Amino acid sequence: MNMTHFLTGIDHIQIAAPPNAEEQARQFYGKLLGMEEIPKPENLAARGGCWFQCGTQEVHIGIQADFSPAKKAHPGFTVNALPALKSRLEQAGYTISEEPPIDGRTRFFTHDPFGNRIEFLAFN
Repeated sequence: MNMTHFLTGIDHIQIAAPPNAEEQARQFYGKLLGMEEIPKPENLAARGGCWFQCGTQEVHIGIQADFSPAKKAHPGFTVNALPALKSRLEQAGYTISEEPPIDGRTRFFTHDPFGNRIEFLAFN
């Protein structure tokens, strides 16, 4: 049996953050990027972190005691107003990195408050 038939999509991604980073995560992922925070299940709440809704998927910010930011691995978020988001991030003090385009996509990178690499892209 072909294993690819078992997978149907992505439910969530998890992005690591240092201890006590929940408020910074809420500012960046919630207020700046506009994701809606969703409640963590009660049995997981004691671990810290926070969860957000992103389209039909979720973004989980997980607290990691020995945190080290992801410098290469990254989520790629699709955006419906890429220039406006770029401007919003720059105005908030985030550095934008323009990378070579991918055929049919415009994109840029930045880092979240914890140093994790984040990509934003729009399909042309």
